[in-house]
Amino acid sequence: QVRLVESGGGPVQAGGSLRLSCEATSDTYSSYCMGWFRQAEGDEREGIAVITTDGIIRYAPAVQGRFTISKDTAKNTLYLQMDNLKPEDTAMYYCAAADGRRGTVCVGQNSRTYAGRGTQVTVSS
Repeated sequence: QVRLVESGGGPVQAGGSLRLSCEATSDTYSSYCMGWFRQAEGDEREGIAVITTDGIIRYAPAVQGRFTISKDTAKNTLYLQMDNLKPEDTAMYYCAAADGRRGTVCVGQNSRTYAGRGTQVTVSS
């Protein structure tokens, strides 16, 4: 069963904006933690933003002040508004859901972590 589907990626020039969306099944959307992570080619996975059901929001230092995570409960959708994009933001972006959190990463504690298939963001200088 596909639980998380990302969209909204694409090419953009430096300084531009994109908004990523992640549509979730209703049970996955109710997870304690939902968030975004990214992985650039040849790099390790990086957790960049999380939001929890008890109101915790955390951002990685690299995106703090430029990215905003939010949720729309009526649509079971997680968003990532990305402003002032930089070439180093180029990566595949994934959304994730889990019953726990560690820093800017959603991690499964009593159950598995779910992730989508990703959407590519490419920022040109």
